[in-house]
Amino acid sequence: MKKILITGSNGLLGQKLVALLLPRTDVELLATSRGENKLAEIFPTLAFASMDVTNRSQVERVVADFKPTHLIHTAAMTNVDQCETDREGALKLNRDAVAYVVEACEKHDVHLVHLSTDFIFDGEDGPYDEEATGNPISFYGETKLMAEEIVKQAKCKWAILRTVLVYGVVHDYGRTNIVLWVRDSLRAGKVIKVVTDQFRTPTLAEDLAMGCWLAVQHDAEGIYNISGKEMYTPYDMAMLVADYFQLDKSLIDKADASTFSQPAKRPPRTGFIITKAEKKLGYKPHTFEEGIAMVAEQADMY
Repeated sequence: MKKILITGSNGLLGQKLVALLLPRTDVELLATSRGENKLAEIFPTLAFASMDVTNRSQVERVVADFKPTHLIHTAAMTNVDQCETDREGALKLNRDAVAYVVEACEKHDVHLVHLSTDFIFDGEDGPYDEEATGNPISFYGETKLMAEEIVKQAKCKWAILRTVLVYGVVHDYGRTNIVLWVRDSLRAGKVIKVVTDQFRTPTLAEDLAMGCWLAVQHDAEGIYNISGKEMYTPYDMAMLVADYFQLDKSLIDKADASTFSQPAKRPPRTGFIITKAEKKLGYKPHTFEEGIAMVAEQADMY
């Protein structure tokens, strides 16, 4: 029996982890998030504790009470531009909270699965393997690299799972994703500008959740890349979405990143080599086109 505590359960990855793990008879699950449980309506049997990961004593108390075997740490400030403008908030959530989680995991002998990002890299020579050296060009990337360094020093078992451009359907949030944004814009007859000079290996949220579960099952240690296999630009992705929904591709305009004024710089070419996760964990991601179909089906359910 695995006793798994999830942080950030209201977020996209947190929700997918709950959907994956709650039905399992070999898992006892505790979902945690700051504030109320937004999943109570769709998962009425879910055990939930309110926990602010930036509150050291709360983290210690919840971990001590539940006594998990594994903790999957998904809570983070992931809005790249928000991290640039609210640096204090980004440090609290992306660095300090990780130190509190690590401390609790060390004290109670908990295996930690920590989520990281391709934005720890400068994007000059992607795709990257697990041995590549971080060199972030945004404050978000800096905070996530700081977090990795904290985890690497941990005296408990740990795995760092790095991922790229996660997309999926999230319950009870206004947030969208590239698939639904393109679909809805084109359906409304809007012209959209999409960049052609950034390259990513987009990750279906369900695949990332499965990567976390595989890491738990294998008691994985060290760094693993968990993403899609295919390298696309956002423009490529938009064209595939238009094809899937049979929408007017002439509404999609090519743009380069310099035409967008955003507070944070984006790395031009990241993406991951996922051979290690495939071989050691048995990780098998969906294709982006399969991901579009899954998102389309779920969007109609919520």
